[in-house]
Amino acid sequence: MSKTATSSGFGLWAERLLAAIFLAGQVILHILKGKIHKGNTLNQMAVAGPESLMIAMLTATVIGMVFTIQVAREFINFGAANLVGGVLALALTRELSPVLTAVVLAGRVGSAFAAEIGTMRVTEQIDALYMLKTDPIDYLVIPRVIACCLMLPILTIISIILGMVGGLFIATGNYGISVREFLDSAQQLLSIWDLCSAALKALCFGALIAVIGCSWGLTTTGGAKGVGQSTTTAVVTALLAIFISNFFLSWVMFQGTGNSVL
Repeated sequence: MSKTATSSGFGLWAERLLAAIFLAGQVILHILKGKIHKGNTLNQMAVAGPESLMIAMLTATVIGMVFTIQVAREFINFGAANLVGGVLALALTRELSPVLTAVVLAGRVGSAFAAEIGTMRVTEQIDALYMLKTDPIDYLVIPRVIACCLMLPILTIISIILGMVGGLFIATGNYGISVREFLDSAQQLLSIWDLCSAALKALCFGALIAVIGCSWGLTTTGGAKGVGQSTTTAVVTALLAIFISNFFLSWVMFQGTGNSVL
């Protein structure tokens, strides 16, 4: 019985994943046709951006401080204290800020998308939109996708800045590294491409979070229990999508041997 239930659960998850891929294609086509609901888009931008700002800032600051604690002592032992700021900057821009900010947004916003649209599905509000000749993709999905794609890169850049501030606080206060030494190291090792890669990753993660959250909401069945299951599964799927896509994006962006610390 348990094996059958597991197989059935995986099959349903695979079907919903295919539906999400199909929905992504529809979103692209509708955007290319200019079918964008501006009012809803602005509302969703407020949800994905300003309302998520404080938790993203707090996460970034703590991560920058923790990372500095972990690496500063070892770098000082190897006589490479002048690299602490640069290594933190590279870690934040290339991996930590894009991924962790996306994780925060997936938990806060992606779950809300799935729950809200899932509730609309089980209460037949989606059917009411069709009766009013309103396409749910134009009215519900596209504004959320655009909002996440625009706001997540901005949150990521802010996270990089706050992470550097947190790291600078620990480096100067606990390990005696000067502000000038810390910032000069970051300036020397960081490149424009690193910042661009962070924004590009964030844009891709934002699209994944919005599409998965909306798709799981649109395919919700089973009343209140189904809404809860869709919300949980949407967040887990979004996190998996973030981690897997991050690997491939990093593979493409940073192949070969680097010369940042030479």
